[in-house]
Amino acid sequence: MDAASPTAFTMNETLLRQDCGGRLPTGLLKGAAQMFYIVDPADTTFKNPEDVPFIFRQAWPYFLAFLIVENILLWLENKPTLRLNDGITSLSHGLFQECGRLVFRGAENAAYIYVYSHFRITDLPWDSPVTWYLSVIGVDFCYYWVHRACHEVHILWAQHQVHHSSEEFNLAVGLRQSLLQGWCSFIFYLPLALFIPPSLFLTHQQFNLLYQFWIHTNTVKTLGPLEWVFNTPKHHRVHHGCNLYCLDKNYGGFLIIWDRLFGTFAEEREKEEIIYGLVYNQPTFNPLYLQVFYNNHVIEKWHQMDGWQNKLAAVWKGPSWLPGRPRLGADEDKLDIRTREKYDVKLPMWCNIYLTLHFIAVTIGFQELTVQYMGMNPFAVLGFVVYILLSLTTIGMLFDNHPNACVFELARCLMFIMYIQKKEVEVAGDLKLSILQLFFILSVCFWTLKCMKVLQIKVKIK
Repeated sequence: MDAASPTAFTMNETLLRQDCGGRLPTGLLKGAAQMFYIVDPADTTFKNPEDVPFIFRQAWPYFLAFLIVENILLWLENKPTLRLNDGITSLSHGLFQECGRLVFRGAENAAYIYVYSHFRITDLPWDSPVTWYLSVIGVDFCYYWVHRACHEVHILWAQHQVHHSSEEFNLAVGLRQSLLQGWCSFIFYLPLALFIPPSLFLTHQQFNLLYQFWIHTNTVKTLGPLEWVFNTPKHHRVHHGCNLYCLDKNYGGFLIIWDRLFGTFAEEREKEEIIYGLVYNQPTFNPLYLQVFYNNHVIEKWHQMDGWQNKLAAVWKGPSWLPGRPRLGADEDKLDIRTREKYDVKLPMWCNIYLTLHFIAVTIGFQELTVQYMGMNPFAVLGFVVYILLSLTTIGMLFDNHPNACVFELARCLMFIMYIQKKEVEVAGDLKLSILQLFFILSVCFWTLKCMKVLQIKVKIK
């Protein structure tokens, strides 16, 4: 293989691409346009996989800006805005996914790179516009089948269901992602490795997911003729509904044509309100629980089945499958959700402010980690990630008013103070360090009193 070839890279270089890659040439308008897959091929074509920037992580400022704009529009229309507990839970799932990427460092792409390096059937020019547009279509076609499988294969649904676990439909839900789904879905993209260069695959896989963020909104009603070709908020609202007509429909990522071609398209019904969330929704804001709870359901169904054939079918057929029924289950066995009261826990204002500040602190800590982790010991990175996940889980437990939440929060705050005292983390400036210490010391004092039942939090649960 020629050393100048776009495939002449080491696996290690590529697995670290998230940090070695550059940034997209962009101004404010170009950055916003990228959210809609409106990009110049010349600006988004890279020779080597390690040159591909981590587009998704660079888009976080736009995610937050879009969230603000969405809520301003909802407020102007006198419609319900983002619920703090549900919104922070959705953002926590986004951080769960990003933490997984830090730990695994893009290793899920290793199979694609290996197949391309050893088994590709042609060398398409990496800098050709034709290859660029072919990659757009190819990635979206594979995404359709990834997404469809994640709904129609029980064990894959166990990983994907967290994305559907919110009873809201807003831009924050677009960031409610699975920690483990990437390790289940990479195999569906491997056919592309026979001819699409890895750099183009990595680029368009990210843009495809980026596009899907903005279609999680109720503020856009219809886009007219564009609805025939592209996936839009109107189509994706149906996908997130748990009404019977919404189940297993509209899997497309960027394009909706695949659903129209393969019989999985459903039009939004104007006279029927869409109810969002899981058919059997989970009354909790605990992100760790929501990430993993459904795996227990798969295991339970396995044990309930008689015979190995039925046991395997319980894993590989649809979530609604029962012996003697079609692969995806029979409609008469499914619930048709038409109305449902949303799970909610009303906390005092001061408690919501406290949780918001701690969530911001966790987010800042995560950003610091993304800057420093390439020079850190892998076990230190893992320790940081575990602490971040623990923090997000504890915040969710506090939103639930879980009886043990105060103990977890007290322990979490004490762990942070002890770590700061050892000065094993770089904090930009003494003032910032002092503020952090004071904030966590006050938190420890409060939760000590709470655990001793000296203080109480008055809540209202729906």
